[in-house]
Amino acid sequence: MNRKTFIRSLLGSMAVCGLGLAAGNAAAQDYVAPRTEWGAPDLQGTWSIATQTNLERASRFEGRLVISPEDAARIEEMVAARNEASNAPSDPNREAPTPGRNVGGYNTFWMDPGSRLAEVNGEIRTSILVDPPEGRLPYSEKGQANFAAAMTRRELYDGPEVRPLGERCVVGFGSTGGPPKLPVLYNNLTEIVQTRDYIVLLAEMNHDARIIRLNQDFPEFSINTWMGDSIGHWDGETLVVETTNFHPQQSLRSSLEHRFYGSMDMHVEERFTRVSEEVILYQFTVTDDENYTQSWSGELPMNRTEEHVFEYACHEGNYALPGILAGARRADVEGTGYAPTN
Repeated sequence: MNRKTFIRSLLGSMAVCGLGLAAGNAAAQDYVAPRTEWGAPDLQGTWSIATQTNLERASRFEGRLVISPEDAARIEEMVAARNEASNAPSDPNREAPTPGRNVGGYNTFWMDPGSRLAEVNGEIRTSILVDPPEGRLPYSEKGQANFAAAMTRRELYDGPEVRPLGERCVVGFGSTGGPPKLPVLYNNLTEIVQTRDYIVLLAEMNHDARIIRLNQDFPEFSINTWMGDSIGHWDGETLVVETTNFHPQQSLRSSLEHRFYGSMDMHVEERFTRVSEEVILYQFTVTDDENYTQSWSGELPMNRTEEHVFEYACHEGNYALPGILAGARRADVEGTGYAPTN
């Protein structure tokens, strides 16, 4: 079983959106974060959003944002067993893959999605989404069509320009750099660095650095940038970040089951609140009238880690992209119709 098939079967059988690092973040309403030398709440350090918990809630858990510790323990045991099976050595004498079939993209050695259910305020969650209450993205008819069209374009192979951004090493896969920040299959760390006037969120995936200007306004003219244009301010213990003016090529965010579509004018509000020494509660609200019938919100823990963010050398040794394009050209020559042209 290749990794993609394994993950999909796991998520399907779990129907719970997976497992992330347990946060252990009780509702510490009276917790006061340590301060920087200029008196701001100190969010600095390295934090992990690793989780296989899906953005959306599976139908099996309709009406249930929270599950019991017993249910979570059973799921963890199942996942541990499946991970062990997936990590078993491959048979060196196995048959060659069937021509044209998916042979997988990563060895399981590289996978680091987390191992336990995400926990927020002492509750074990079945989805990152908390609003709408059913835990599903509220696409409009137009938004659903835009999302479907963008997913179809992922199967274009005419040149590097039409391949996904992560594949091209432009920005990280999915929405790991945000906003909103969502987990991916590996490299889920974020390093936070603060000054009086700026905060930098450095994502481990593709070393995406988002620079947040504090106590400033958006410019009168629009500049559409990767990960958008972010400004922030402090609301008591909480860092509030507003982002808009997204690059048009970053409309589709897709990694595993964390998928959504947003316009250039999408507005994202993020809230970072340190609720204990070990946890930042990360909350976000997305407003995009072009694609959704209402705003939607989610939350997940950012868990402190002593690990470090190392260089993400994307292009170095990247044989995937030329291999993908070469395979498509071969399909063109053979007339198999594998590679779409529009």
